[in-house]
Amino acid sequence: MKKNKVIAVVGMPGAGKTEAAMYLLKLGLNRVYFGDCCFDEIKKRGLKTDAKIEKEVREDLRKKYGMGAFAILSMPKIKDAYKKGDVVIESMYSWEEYKIVKDKYKKYFKVIAICANTELRHKRLTGRKELKHGVARKFSLKDAADRDFAQIENIATGGPIAIADYIILNEGSKKDLFENLEKILKKEKVKFKK
Repeated sequence: MKKNKVIAVVGMPGAGKTEAAMYLLKLGLNRVYFGDCCFDEIKKRGLKTDAKIEKEVREDLRKKYGMGAFAILSMPKIKDAYKKGDVVIESMYSWEEYKIVKDKYKKYFKVIAICANTELRHKRLTGRKELKHGVARKFSLKDAADRDFAQIENIATGGPIAIADYIILNEGSKKDLFENLEKILKKEKVKFKK
């Protein structure tokens, strides 16, 4: 019997993680977004979503559960999604989150790092207006650089990227990115819709 795969898409801000995860969702993988834990907690507390509240809640959750908080809190969703088929995890950032998921799914857990040079990533971030859960975010070059440092220094984002099973250099077209993702799925024997 085929075992399903759990695939985490990781990378620095602006590398193309969300684009990759949404494409994998379109191909039929079941998506688990770690950020939902934060939004679920905000809703539970009856708060209005904004960047300041999100940051406070994220920090509260990490104080309570440790740096693996989002993996711990997302595990029931991963388990449910896994029963239905292959899974893509979006927004796995910390080394601790990586270790928790790896410990549970062992060889059936794979990591795809989406990479792009800093200048291009920052250009993407400053050129878009993110709208997540009703909150618009526009990044300055300083915001983009600060976000890089915060993710590397505070949540050890570099670990999951460094240990990735696959690396995609995402400095070309979306078509190139999608073709590279499909090659990885074929190699991992993940069935997908085309």
